[in-house]
Amino acid sequence: QVQLVESGGGLAQAGGSLRLSCAASGQTFSSYLMGWFRQAPGKEREFVAAISANGGITYHEDSVKGRFTISRDNAKNTAYLQMNSLRPEDTAVYYCAARPWDRTAVAGKGRVAYDYWGQGTQVTVSS
Repeated sequence: QVQLVESGGGLAQAGGSLRLSCAASGQTFSSYLMGWFRQAPGKEREFVAAISANGGITYHEDSVKGRFTISRDNAKNTAYLQMNSLRPEDTAVYYCAARPWDRTAVAGKGRVAYDYWGQGTQVTVSS
């Protein structure tokens, strides 16, 4: 069982930055694929980024490439999402998620079913 707790959300101006953190419980964090998703009001949840178990492989959705960066610190059981050059359309609830790093995760390039989810953190970007 893995419990995930996001933090770091809040209000930012367009062009600004925020850094989200996802703290995980358990001793197997380093064996999990970690992902970030977001859901804007009235829209479906969408994939944002993911990172392999050892951090050597990252995936980013096209809409955030060059602006957002996913990373992780396995010693701290924490994943991060650095968000720069924020836009109003980035406004959403951001969720982190985890699943075992396995063949399915590799094949799906992060866009796979996740087993564990955090409660979400709100990000609001004003124009």
